[in-house]
Amino acid sequence: MAQQLAEITTANLTTIQKLQKLIQAPSVTPDDAGTIKWLSDQLCDLGFEILLIEEVQGVKNLIAKRHFSPGPSLAFAGHVDVVPANNKGWQVAPFSGDIVDGCIVGRGAADMKGGIAAMLSATEYLCKQPQARGTFYWLITSDEEGEAEYGSKRIAQFLHEQRIVLDACLVGEPTSDKVVGDTIKNGRRGALSGRVQINGRAGHVAYPENTINAAHIAGEIVSALTQLVWWKDEPGSKTHLQVTGITVPNIVDNLVPGECEITFNIRYSHGYKSDMVQALVESLLEDWQSQLQFVWERPCEPYYTGVKEHNCFLSLTERAIHQVTGHYPTLSTSGGTSDGRFFASPQTQVIECGVRNYSIHQVNEHVSISDLAIVEDIYISVLNNFFIENESFLENL
Repeated sequence: MAQQLAEITTANLTTIQKLQKLIQAPSVTPDDAGTIKWLSDQLCDLGFEILLIEEVQGVKNLIAKRHFSPGPSLAFAGHVDVVPANNKGWQVAPFSGDIVDGCIVGRGAADMKGGIAAMLSATEYLCKQPQARGTFYWLITSDEEGEAEYGSKRIAQFLHEQRIVLDACLVGEPTSDKVVGDTIKNGRRGALSGRVQINGRAGHVAYPENTINAAHIAGEIVSALTQLVWWKDEPGSKTHLQVTGITVPNIVDNLVPGECEITFNIRYSHGYKSDMVQALVESLLEDWQSQLQFVWERPCEPYYTGVKEHNCFLSLTERAIHQVTGHYPTLSTSGGTSDGRFFASPQTQVIECGVRNYSIHQVNEHVSISDLAIVEDIYISVLNNFFIENESFLENL
C-alpha cells in the first residue's frame, strides 16, 4: 500500500479522491502506512522544502515549508494515524473509502484525513497565487491517537531547536457540530489521570475493631474528590473530575479489605496547570496521607487562544468562516485533548477547525462530500486572508 500511495500524484486528483487514497492506507497508530511519504511528495511538487521526515519508535513525522516572501508564518498541523477498525457493523470495508449516500465512509474520514485532504487542495490553490506573502508550514505526525510522545511533541521540539517561531497554527481536527463551521476550538482543557492506592488492614468482618477498611476510606475519598471546588475555572472552560474505577481485590465476603484502588480523570480549565491540579488534590486528601500512595499519569496541559487587538488569528479564522458560511462559529474548549497544546505559546495562536465530529472513532465513520467541500472553502479563505488579503496582519508583523 505504501508503494502504491507514493506513486500517486495529486495533479489530477479531486479532494474526494485524495481523501479516498488516504483512507485506503490503514494507518493505525503509529503506522503511517505510506501516507507521510505520499504527503511529502505532494508538497514537494508544490514547491515545499522538506525540513524533517523521520521515524522515531515507529512514529513518522513530517515538517514541510513553503516560503513565499517576507511575512507572517502559519502552520497546518494534523495527524494521519487512526484508531483501529474491523469489518463488524460497517456498511463497507473500513479502509475502502467507498461513497455511500453522498458520504465518504472509512476510518479516519473525519478524524482527520478529511481535513488533510481539504487542506492539500487549499494548499494547491495558495501555491498558484503569485501575491502570497509569508511562510507556510505543514506539520504532520502518525502519533496523535496514541501516547503522543514521539509525534507533535517531537515536531515542536524540532521547531524550537531550529528557532522557528510560528505566528499561528491551524489544526485540522474535526470540530464542527451540526454543520461545518459552526464550532471551532480556541483551546482545550488539560487532562490528568490519577491513581490512588489505599492501604488499610485486612481482617475478619466480625471483628472490625481490629481492621482498617480500605473500601470505607475509598468511599470518603471519592466523596471528597467529587466535592472539590475549582475556583480558578475560566469562563467557558469548566473543570470536571470523574471517578473511573474503584477496585477491591477481595474474593470472599467475610474479609475486611486491606487494599483498594481508586482511579479518576480530571479535565481542567486553562486557569490551571497540571502541577497545580496535583497539589490541590493531594492537599484535599491530607487527612488520609499516611494510608495513600499517589500515581499521576498522562498529564496533558491546557491551552487557550484569546482575542488579540492586532494580528489576531482567531478573528481571521472567524471572518474566513463567515465569508464561506454566512455565520460566525461558536468558540469551544470542550472535548478531549489535541496536539494543538504542543504548538500553542504566547507567540503562537492555535485554532482547531475541521469537519463535523459526530462519527469519529465510530463504526461507519464518514464525512459528507458537501461538508468536505465546505471545509476546503474555509481553508482556502483562511489561507487567502492570512497570506494575501489581510494587509493589517501582514504589515504589522
